[in-house]
Amino acid sequence: MKAFILAAGLGTRLRPITDSKPKALVEINGITFLEIVVQKLIRSGFKSVIINVHHFAEQIVEFVESKNFFGIEIKFSDERNLLLETGGGIKKAAWFFDDHKPFLVHNVDILSGINLTALLNHHINNKSIATLAVQKRKSSRYFLFDEDSTLCGWTNEKENITKLTRKPVGELSRLAFSGIQILEPAVFDCMIERDVFPLMELYLSIASKHRITYFDHSNSMFIDLGKKENLTEAEKLIGN
Repeated sequence: MKAFILAAGLGTRLRPITDSKPKALVEINGITFLEIVVQKLIRSGFKSVIINVHHFAEQIVEFVESKNFFGIEIKFSDERNLLLETGGGIKKAAWFFDDHKPFLVHNVDILSGINLTALLNHHINNKSIATLAVQKRKSSRYFLFDEDSTLCGWTNEKENITKLTRKPVGELSRLAFSGIQILEPAVFDCMIERDVFPLMELYLSIASKHRITYFDHSNSMFIDLGKKENLTEAEKLIGN
């Protein structure tokens, strides 16, 4: 199975740390975000990974080379000329996913105890075009799923915005997205025509015609490393 690590972001929430390095190379007790994710993928059986790069891209490439590519196949999707956001980044990297199998997409700034094998098995058993890892946790933004575990919309409570794109079956549940998902290669046939767009927009644009489900890992650890205030908590979990 192949995986995509989303690592091209500017890391604005981590400034001034990211004024001189990419978010992917910020460290927790001497271990970079990128290595944390790559090692998790390796432990879960992944041997082929692509990483998108933009902000201080050369630093990421040099770091991976210095680690001898962690002993697996690692390619780069170069977004130095234009940051494509999460959806556009996946669209640009479509060439890499040529084995016609589902693939994992993982944000580089997520520290999680999620079982990736269980996520994959859940995806396969539910026959959906995408399976989103979610939790029942406090957030300002939520995906909205109905009683059939199908994505019907999205809400941003801070900005009082709600978008519904599919008629729900029963009541809606608000679930916070964890920045981890499994996608079917069929998603590339549904891509938005623009080059730059977020994954959230893609999901909402296809939810009325394609089933998107979720995998609830509320019982596992989750830390958003993109927030400076969470780094101290992460340091307690990552050994020196």
